[in-house]
Amino acid sequence: MRPVRVSLSSQTVSPPIPLDVNQGPFNVGVGVALSAGASLTYSVQYTFDDVWAPGFSPSSAVWYSLISLASKSASLDGNFAYPVTAIRLDVSVYGGGTATMTVIQAGMPGR
Repeated sequence: MRPVRVSLSSQTVSPPIPLDVNQGPFNVGVGVALSAGASLTYSVQYTFDDVWAPGFSPSSAVWYSLISLASKSASLDGNFAYPVTAIRLDVSVYGGGTATMTVIQAGMPGR
């Protein structure tokens, strides 16, 4: 899978990035890079809700924060070893700069 990137430059939440729960291995790498001088706090969040269900709304989904990437204000990385249906970036405090989240999911060769 090609990397998926989302960038936020305000106090907001990114659209969900759906993941393939049928992929084996599921492994997903996540990195959040802050621009030089950024002053913000972010969390990487995940859900088990069915993001493909008719009527799915990110605002009514149950979101959990990845502990290693919760309430952070520095560039960091983490991973998901077990299936989740989607992840998103949440900038909860914003004073300036940009947070860019890059997501890469493992896949079978040639796919």
